Amino acid sequence: MEAESAEDIEFLMEDMDYIPGHFHLDLNLNCDPAGPARLRLRDTYLKQESLRGELEAEVGYLQYAVRNLLGLLAFHMERLDTAEEIFRGICKEDPGNLNAWANLGCVYDKMGRELDTAECVEKVSHLMGLDGGGASQEETRLLAARCLAEQAYVYPHDVELGSEDVLRERLTAALSHYNRALHYGGQLIPTEEKRSWYFKMATIYIRLDDIVKTKEDSEYSRLSHYNKGLKLLKETLRSEKTRNKALAWCYVGVMLERKDEFDTVPMSVHDCGFSASDPLSCFGTAINLASGDAFTLNLLAKIFFLLGKHEMATGICNMGLNVLPDPEFNWQAYCTRAKINMMIYVRELEEAKYSQGGLPDRQRLTAARQDLDKVLTVRPCLRTHLELAQVFYYMGVDALQESLLVDEAAVNSALVSLSHALQLELGESLPDLHMLRGRCLLLKGEEQNAADCFKKAMELERPGSRDTTALRCLLQALVALFIQGGPDPNLTITQLELWLQKAEEMYPEDSVKAELRRLYRTHTSEVTELSRALIQTGRLSLVRRLLETLVPKQLVKKKAALGRSFSYA
Repeated sequence: MEAESAEDIEFLMEDMDYIPGHFHLDLNLNCDPAGPARLRLRDTYLKQESLRGELEAEVGYLQYAVRNLLGLLAFHMERLDTAEEIFRGICKEDPGNLNAWANLGCVYDKMGRELDTAECVEKVSHLMGLDGGGASQEETRLLAARCLAEQAYVYPHDVELGSEDVLRERLTAALSHYNRALHYGGQLIPTEEKRSWYFKMATIYIRLDDIVKTKEDSEYSRLSHYNKGLKLLKETLRSEKTRNKALAWCYVGVMLERKDEFDTVPMSVHDCGFSASDPLSCFGTAINLASGDAFTLNLLAKIFFLLGKHEMATGICNMGLNVLPDPEFNWQAYCTRAKINMMIYVRELEEAKYSQGGLPDRQRLTAARQDLDKVLTVRPCLRTHLELAQVFYYMGVDALQESLLVDEAAVNSALVSLSHALQLELGESLPDLHMLRGRCLLLKGEEQNAADCFKKAMELERPGSRDTTALRCLLQALVALFIQGGPDPNLTITQLELWLQKAEEMYPEDSVKAELRRLYRTHTSEVTELSRALIQTGRLSLVRRLLETLVPKQLVKKKAALGRSFSYA
């Protein structure tokens, strides 16, 4: 029976110009993970959490794009009952949703429910007009258009998009599907629905612009993306929906800020009638349109936050909280405002370290804590516990010397918040959590516990990661542990050897050497004492590794050339 269902699906696919459903799409999510399975599970879970917030922003038929994707994520997390519930819910609300019926059939196939799978295949065939049923050509073309638009929505939300080239491929695939959807639907697509697709396409062109402007052919590639994106935003401005218009005006302001990056002003600026417009006026129009809608204000605040316009984002958060102060219904505004305060504090802290500014304003930490406390009362999620722990951590350390403990109670509160985060689903899989936990324990003088946390953080890094922060902290913790002495210093040396070897397998050679140089520069006397102990115990390979990082490259080349000259003689 299972073979017959598979044959029915293959026969049906042969005559299709497009294939409904999400499980055949060229996504990392539909392939085996590039690294450990637990990291894929973590990324899928985090993607699911972020999408639940986006579901609130989508109305009309695009909400089914989000829900179909949530069902796909649930399937790949082995939550088949949840996936079935999501897809069945869509089929009930939108009986013509091709993707939901196709996806539901895949879930039933996985469950071994052959009869239900066959019914889903028949339903898809009927909706596509392949069985000679009563569906009109206009109806099938509109359903096809919506099917393709929903599939387009999925591509930018794929997992494991750390590579710019892969992200570029996914964004391009999304645009291709949106264009095919517009071709299939044509004039049959309701105007407002079409404008919502235009807006999604415009944001994709903006993301592509961010990527290609670093490439060698950036001027040519960017110009095409820029012009298409701006023209699509112009179409979105005609929307009857205030939210879409407000967001479109915001992005028009972003595009006008970028026009000066080109040798010549892009022609679309003049074609769309923005020759006399300036970015600030566009931002102002967006804010005015959203002024009475807390949710739209939150979306604008998020955009300005990502753009680094922190003061503007804070002002918009305040506007949103004036409209809707209840954290149960407007927790996003409190979260964004807390993130801004934390980001500004950390930035001021870095500037103070290099004597580029005064002391950071610790009132920002107090304000961030107050906002996050309100969020925790209504939404005690993993990310909020982690962000609150970060606030407590900075409250506990000196404003200039991060290694100096000034408030142990605050650091203990950070550890409590982290323990709450660890108890939540997949909290154990976040490297940032283990990094922060290790830093707190290092402040309290628990070097071995801290080192174990940093090791865990290294193990949870994505394959190909170039972020060596965990390695840096681990080296510092192990050196501090060695200097303390203890019953068996050889155990610490063994840990150092083992994890340096692992680091060389994980990171580029230059990155590891850079961290060793940094360790020597910041802990010269400790590394010198460690080197003496290594020589005395005959661990010369580790000493050689440490010394090689300190020898200038030019000197190495001279020695090599000198060696060759002697060999020729």
